[in-house]
Amino acid sequence: MSILKPLFIPLVAVILVLVLAATGYVVVPTCDEDDHGWGCGSEATTAKGWIAQATNVGTSEAGDLHIDLTILNETGEWSALQAVPAKPAVLKASNGQTTNCDTVFVSTGGHYLAPGFQMRGYTDGTEAEPKTQPIYVECKGGEAGPGSKLSVDVSYVAGQYNYYDKTAGTADTKLEVNLEKVAKDLKYPIVTPVEGLIQRDSDKINGLNDVALTLADAKRTEQGFAFKWQAFNPSDYPSALHVGPPPVIGADGILYGLYTDPGSVSAPLTSPGKTTEWTTMVNAPQDVKGFYIMVSVETGTRLFTNYVIDITDK
Repeated sequence: MSILKPLFIPLVAVILVLVLAATGYVVVPTCDEDDHGWGCGSEATTAKGWIAQATNVGTSEAGDLHIDLTILNETGEWSALQAVPAKPAVLKASNGQTTNCDTVFVSTGGHYLAPGFQMRGYTDGTEAEPKTQPIYVECKGGEAGPGSKLSVDVSYVAGQYNYYDKTAGTADTKLEVNLEKVAKDLKYPIVTPVEGLIQRDSDKINGLNDVALTLADAKRTEQGFAFKWQAFNPSDYPSALHVGPPPVIGADGILYGLYTDPGSVSAPLTSPGKTTEWTTMVNAPQDVKGFYIMVSVETGTRLFTNYVIDITDK
């Protein structure tokens, strides 16, 4: 009796809940429609990692199946992602038949994207001729019938960027996309707000050797933005601080700015007790609003921490 007695009350509670549910006295919560378009119930975003979703399924000019995608960073850390080079995506029909999709543009363009942010394109090309590259997959001879799914092999790196060990923290995975669920009216760039992530433009960022980095000014130009940076060195010795040319992302979900390895850029040398200034430029459309800066700052020797700076008022 001493063993059965402690089990009696929980057993009665379970039976009571089942009875109430059957008679309609227990209300099952309805789907939250304010879920940023990422689905409810079985379609909800539950796993942590990178997530892809189709925003359009159509036909290319060449007559191939064309699938526009958006990618969301739910790793909980800053992360850069790219499709595995020279490996096709795979379109799988409901009957199990597969089709290789050789045209694959799924990437953050080399940049680290903040956790909780999503994007649908990036800057590619060259400094002389940059171009906007939408994220998409094309499948020659493919058809997106009922129950079709797309699978894309990707690799991503999360956390700080280490110039001397660029593959540190790398993981391989598959992005699985249900092509019956085409997302409309998605919000960019923030899906999942992260407390304390976003810096104000007046906030100081502590870099290597306690050098304080500040965004002194952010101006719109005909081509995009001009950012004036200041680095103050409080130490008794000269110090150099590597800062990667930062991209920006706004309400259209495009990450603007051609990627440059932050560890390879020239680092201005700041004398003790002095401040150094320099300017970076980035191309971005005038008609797009709601921008955030994604800046990589050297916080250890060629070890970079990323920050978001709010310039949505510019």
